Amino acid sequence: MNAPLAKNRFAQRCKQLALSLSLIGMSWQVLAQTQIEDAWVRATVAGQPSSGAFMTLTASEDSKLLSVQSPVAKTVQIHQSSMQDDVMKMQQVQSVALPAGKPVSFDPHGYHIMLMNLTAQIKEGDKVPLTLTVENAKGEKESIQVEAVAKALATMDHSKMSHDHSKMN
Repeated sequence: MNAPLAKNRFAQRCKQLALSLSLIGMSWQVLAQTQIEDAWVRATVAGQPSSGAFMTLTASEDSKLLSVQSPVAKTVQIHQSSMQDDVMKMQQVQSVALPAGKPVSFDPHGYHIMLMNLTAQIKEGDKVPLTLTVENAKGEKESIQVEAVAKALATMDHSKMSHDHSKMN
């Protein structure tokens, strides 16, 4: 076999392999059971010990969010805010149900993720890595990597809320 022909076949096989790997990568994304949209974290001021992370989760099948981790905080918890006797209260929950095909919003007024004992200030524009663990009804766990953008917004101050960590749903 002559050298130019061998090089051409080798180049074609490399292109085929690259295309195959790309398709495999895309199929893994399609197989993802939970989609994350609009992930963001509230930027902090110097010395602020905590912040919140917010997003919308949509699971393809009945699932639940079990936990969240992030290297920017020593403690990460899932919380729920609610009004009780005209006072906004916040408490930690064990998990959040993700009904199949229904978006579940994590926002300052309902479910949200608390990043506590921050390791450093979160500045506007920072990308904050989060790892979400979701479990489907069959007990299969999915680990989802998310980069949430830090936004400076004049929203609720969690330090003024009543926290009840004694109860867990």
